[in-house]
Amino acid sequence: MRRLKKYQTGEAAQYITRRAALRKLQLSLNDFRRLCIIKGVYPREPKHRRRAQKGSSDIKILYHAKDIRFLLHEPIVWTLRDYKIFAKKTGRDRAIKDFRNLKRRLALFPELRIDHIVKERYPTFIDAIKDLDDCLTLLFLFSTFPSLRLIPREQSALCRRLTLEFLHYIISSKSIRKVFISIKGFYFQADIKGQMVTWIMPHHYPFKPHSKAEVDFKVMSIFVEFYTIMLGFVNYRLYHSAGYTYPPEIHYEKQADLEDNYKDELSYVSDRIAALNSDLDSKTNEPEEEIEDIDLDLIEQGQNSNRLITLKKKTQELKRLRTLFKGLKFYINREVPREPLVILIRSFGGKVSWDSTVFTGATYAETDESITHQIVDRPILSDKYISRDYIQPQWVFDCVNQRTLIPTNKYFIGATLPPHLSPFVDSKRESYIPPEESGTGNESFYNKDGSKSDENILDAQPEEIRTLDDQQLQVAYMEEKLEIEGDGYVQSEDEINPENDEVAPKELQKRDQEKLSMSVKVGKVHKENKRLNRKNELDEHRLQARMVKPRHRNLFRKLIREKQDKEKEKWLLKKKRRIIDGQNKDN
Repeated sequence: MRRLKKYQTGEAAQYITRRAALRKLQLSLNDFRRLCIIKGVYPREPKHRRRAQKGSSDIKILYHAKDIRFLLHEPIVWTLRDYKIFAKKTGRDRAIKDFRNLKRRLALFPELRIDHIVKERYPTFIDAIKDLDDCLTLLFLFSTFPSLRLIPREQSALCRRLTLEFLHYIISSKSIRKVFISIKGFYFQADIKGQMVTWIMPHHYPFKPHSKAEVDFKVMSIFVEFYTIMLGFVNYRLYHSAGYTYPPEIHYEKQADLEDNYKDELSYVSDRIAALNSDLDSKTNEPEEEIEDIDLDLIEQGQNSNRLITLKKKTQELKRLRTLFKGLKFYINREVPREPLVILIRSFGGKVSWDSTVFTGATYAETDESITHQIVDRPILSDKYISRDYIQPQWVFDCVNQRTLIPTNKYFIGATLPPHLSPFVDSKRESYIPPEESGTGNESFYNKDGSKSDENILDAQPEEIRTLDDQQLQVAYMEEKLEIEGDGYVQSEDEINPENDEVAPKELQKRDQEKLSMSVKVGKVHKENKRLNRKNELDEHRLQARMVKPRHRNLFRKLIREKQDKEKEKWLLKKKRRIIDGQNKDN
């Protein structure tokens, strides 16, 4: 048997450098990058870099050797090679000015088809839905771009169409569960086929091209090329599963394709919002909500367990959430960002409109007396109607996150808004929790009229029951004590029995004292010594540090440093909150 040489087994054989991969595939760096993005092959970090690099101490880009062997059998490698041949031949025709032959070659441009790769990377539909987060965020970003040097106009138009189709499904299925306003944009979370999908819709600003090449749009465009195919497949399955025709017939006006139209909000958003304010054509008349209720009722008849009760309670809560704005009519002023509000209001059963003289797609005018809420983002409004509430946009977002219609008095025009809390954080986290989130300033504890809601009364009921029981026990003890003092001591049967005369009188007195001392007494508040508790924690920490093995000490120190940083951040945030509360009290 031949003896293996050094670096022919182990990590050295498992990894391959990018330069060696390029030689093996016979592709340029740009084509190799495009192939890896489409196929989902990314660089790897070895456990022992020096062994993986065959003794070299330089930092190199490494890939798994099996991934590169996997790419050797990919059919699109030949298409990428055809691109190289096509570029050489068309360049030669331009150089010799053979425009007739050039026109013929341009008609035979090699087409890159990646449909089979989408099916290969996502064998099931649920796998594709789980990977929708980055896909939607990137496509929503590209839908706001005009035509750039590395981003063709057709690609941006395709992103607009696919994202609009996806939003139509979200509105019709009432799938949104959480929303948050951030400096990056609007965060949305929807429940699609039992999977939570989160994406960001960016704020719309006038586009300003950057002179510096800070962002590699070419690489992002390759990701978009794959994600557009993926989202097209997902939209097709979602529409057919919900009983809608695909592609949907979306009616909106197309603006002229001029450079001036890409500098204002009208070209990007106005047509899309007008399309979002219309309903989709459905093939079936049977709603999906009724089917879910029938299934749950059948399950409940079979067996009655805590899990089924919890499931039914969640289903009833979601049913109320889907009809949160049902029967309400909203009117949006021109200064308010309309797209996220239209998505939220229509997703939860409400109706919405705006000024028809400024934007297209309005369904009713401002003078309509049936309008219940008008969303305004300015300090003063001259003309007002008594029959409606004038609120700021944050009210809609907070109602969705708290899953109830909260009072509008803190969201009136010119009012200082309450903190907009993120629903994506863990309520049981160890970091700083603001008082509004912890429950001291939570408005969802009250109904619109200011009274406590039934659910919160049930939540607070056990503590009240305990206090009532303690009071009743104390009253019963006091009554029993008064009876004993008033009537005198009553002898028991043991004491009356003559056989027990031999018992010593000291023991009888001891028994009497024990019986009198057996009673319920009011408890005393135990004050904790903070200094003693801190000392016990330090002693416990020292014992833990001594028990750590020497090879795990660096990891233990790292964990301790992270814990100290979190505690310091929590302390700083508490200090900042105290300063703000003090300033508010002074004012």
